[in-house]
Amino acid sequence: MTRPADGARRYAIGAEADGAGATSFRVWAPGRRRVSVVVDGEPDFDLVPDAGGYFSGTRSRTPAGTLYSLRLDEEAQRYPDPASRFQPHGHDGPSQVVDPDAYRWSDAAWTGVDAHDAVVYEMHIGTFTPEGSWRAAAAQLGWLADIGITTLELMPVGEFPGRFGWGYDVVHFFAPTRLYGMPDDMRAFVDDAHRLGLGVILDVVYNHCGTLGCFLPAYSDDYFSTRYRNDWGHALNFDGKDAHAVREFFLANVEYWISEFHLDGFRYDATQSMFDGSPTHILADMNARARAAAGPRRVYLVGENEPQDARLLRQPAHGGYGLDALWNDDFHHTARVALTGRIEAYYSDYRGTPQEFISAAKRGFLYQGQHYGWQKKNRGTATRGLDPYRFITFLQNHDQVANSARGRRLHELTSPGQLRAATALLLLAPQTPLLFQGQEFAASAPFLYFADNPSENAEAVRQGRGDFLRQFQSIAAGGHVLLADPASVETFERCKLDLSERETHAAAVALHRDLLSLRHGDPVFARHNAGALDGAVLGEQAFVLRFFEDADDDRLLIVNFGAELALSPLPEPLLAPPPACEWKLAWSSEDVAYGGDGTAPPECGAAWRVPAHAALVFTIER
Repeated sequence: MTRPADGARRYAIGAEADGAGATSFRVWAPGRRRVSVVVDGEPDFDLVPDAGGYFSGTRSRTPAGTLYSLRLDEEAQRYPDPASRFQPHGHDGPSQVVDPDAYRWSDAAWTGVDAHDAVVYEMHIGTFTPEGSWRAAAAQLGWLADIGITTLELMPVGEFPGRFGWGYDVVHFFAPTRLYGMPDDMRAFVDDAHRLGLGVILDVVYNHCGTLGCFLPAYSDDYFSTRYRNDWGHALNFDGKDAHAVREFFLANVEYWISEFHLDGFRYDATQSMFDGSPTHILADMNARARAAAGPRRVYLVGENEPQDARLLRQPAHGGYGLDALWNDDFHHTARVALTGRIEAYYSDYRGTPQEFISAAKRGFLYQGQHYGWQKKNRGTATRGLDPYRFITFLQNHDQVANSARGRRLHELTSPGQLRAATALLLLAPQTPLLFQGQEFAASAPFLYFADNPSENAEAVRQGRGDFLRQFQSIAAGGHVLLADPASVETFERCKLDLSERETHAAAVALHRDLLSLRHGDPVFARHNAGALDGAVLGEQAFVLRFFEDADDDRLLIVNFGAELALSPLPEPLLAPPPACEWKLAWSSEDVAYGGDGTAPPECGAAWRVPAHAALVFTIER
């Protein structure tokens, strides 16, 4: 991006270096009489009161790299800038002036994420590599691009208290955490990703501010709302007194990440807790600001929404918020039941049946307004008219792996054959698949909940985590003794991936690489078109999906999570090939390259035999 001319500011808040040694400051602090910039060893620099509760001013001899704090009224305490771009000494230390134009980008030709063809990879920078840094993660991007990933989804990176954490208790929304490197290291990571054809979206937390170490109330209580209940802290004020300034703070944050870090979009965390009764919901405004900031580049805007409200995917002209995709928990939950047999807590309303998988492939959400017993209310909304790629499906993600006693990966909880079959379904169905870091090589590292908190808070966090997981009867009945201490550095270290397992677990890698090659390269699977998809139940744990193609070049995907299946007679029209054609086995999850036992040529005439715990792909032979 280019520097604004004539001293104009980019954003309504924050410190902006002009490249010539001066820095413009602007802070929102309604109710305060005085706001001063403090640099050690120099006189305080008073900002001038501005309209709307802002204070502003330009301080000379304040180049990039300068450490500064803010003094409010006559208080002795110094505060970090609420819009700090970097906190080199932690969340409660001084802020640092950053010049975003010092980095020289090389991604001018990058056009953004293709939502229709996305394959998403969720990544936690602190555990993705042993080093836990931007630079170490960047060195691994070529490998991800090579196996078929198109889009990286970074777990939150805003500054938070402590030495490690998931990042969802962010207290500095503009400052990439010092734990992973410098701001320019993050820029270089994005630049490298674009060079390799990978998009990068950021998981952002716009539903609350971390309850520990959040300094926003020092500037104004109006950052928060008391009208709404939030499970993680105080709800942000998007529709109450002085909400205009709070909205602009977060809209500027959206623009900042897109403009100054060239990010390709966002995954909005827990959108159901972004409370807003305004005529235009803050999420719709954020999406519009992100697209405007990106200019001709495509941005990819994804939401997590527990109630599964498809309105978020509709265009604003039709009463929606304009997201590109939503996470689909329903797919995960039914798959988890099918693969593990465990039906408890929020899995209680799923049975893992073939029909549930067929419905998910054809219609996205399984709950579209029916009664949901676990919550004792109706859940979900209709998805008619929405393309399948707008629903993100997964077998694992950070929450779901960690929401167990031991944080085990799915390959440890089911049979190898069943997992291979489920992976085929995930990666070949028309929805957008998401892989959680290490899933592609069956990582042995668990993913546990970890958060470095002061000793006076650590016990409350441990207790809260245990209370949450007691919704699972198996944990409540004694499994809680297995829960790792979230505040222990050993818990954090256990979650770091062992990248050498890419070689030792080569069969898992081959499975993912080949399936993604089919997804991207096969002309029928690459269409991701649910309108040309139908399915049928073949047995208690088996089903078929047929992908129709205009030239009668159809595909069959048969998935069997149960025992070997003999199909005779065949009163199912989806198994009928086009006229004068036959089905030909093109791919099997039982290939020895994937750790399977091999697949005997199935009979596709008078009787079909489908191997146990397997997925098969058939093409047309003329």
